[in-house]
Amino acid sequence: MSYLKAAEDFYKEMAEAPEKGLCCTTSPVWKLPDLRVPPKMLEMNYGCGTTVHPRDLDDGMKILYAGIGGGMELLQFAYFLREKGAVIGVDAVPEMIRAAKENFLEAERLNPWFRHDFVRLEMGNTLSLPLHDGTVDLAAQNCLFNILKEDDLRKALAEMYRVLKPRGKLALSDPIAPGKIPGHLRENERLRAMCLSGALTYDRYLQLLVETGFGTIEVRARRPYRILDKKRYGVEKDVLLESIEVAAVKDPIPADGPCVFTGRSAIYFGEEKFFDDRKGHVLSRDMPFSVCDKTAKALKSLGRADIHVTGPTFFYDGGGCC
Repeated sequence: MSYLKAAEDFYKEMAEAPEKGLCCTTSPVWKLPDLRVPPKMLEMNYGCGTTVHPRDLDDGMKILYAGIGGGMELLQFAYFLREKGAVIGVDAVPEMIRAAKENFLEAERLNPWFRHDFVRLEMGNTLSLPLHDGTVDLAAQNCLFNILKEDDLRKALAEMYRVLKPRGKLALSDPIAPGKIPGHLRENERLRAMCLSGALTYDRYLQLLVETGFGTIEVRARRPYRILDKKRYGVEKDVLLESIEVAAVKDPIPADGPCVFTGRSAIYFGEEKFFDDRKGHVLSRDMPFSVCDKTAKALKSLGRADIHVTGPTFFYDGGGCC
């Protein structure tokens, strides 16, 4: 596992001498009333999207965040929960934990509502999390899992699944690639640590979530991220990496397969006030209804002229049913 040691060494460097824009998040930093993010915390925002979605959150929740960076998303989660120990951050790099603790003390100074004990930081490895089974409502990671090779990624996903409560959510943000990354880049330990060469394809990324046992997958965002260009990276043609934001729900996988929401909608515009497919989906006339990919396929197969099913937008913000 020399590549994991290389990644830890890399993020030790980034903790001791932050490199602003290292991962250049593709999501804007939350602008929220009375939330002041310390400048160093912003510099250490080593992610490629966001895992903070207010509709996931509720009073009394317990949140796990793996690979803490400078702590910005932990601070954002704490903003909504405001309870001692509600947010647990786990990281394998002592220097990163030390830097994050300093950042939280500064956040406490800047934000009258915040107390540093809202967040509990622990040394630990995502391959063996220091938490009991079924104790977390929401688990999150941002730009960490793409560093892992597939065997280790399976272990990390299984660990997240283990600590989640039934119906709990795993929020993820990672780069994805249009095809398999060339071997000379995949085996470059520093590029992998920098979140540039470990990306899976979209289909494989979702497949591993389903194989872990997650029955519902929500694709919340899919955006351009970085270019691996021919000159700098020695590839035959430029490779566009994308950033993806996904939530995976720990519920049973239905007999007919997982429910994967990719931003599709169905619109019924017939003569009746509603359409009932007798499979649990009732479409009110003229009202867009979010549907998962398999329901979209089933509705299209009916061949009805009064039902329009859209293609995936790769942006899903809730609603509908599967």
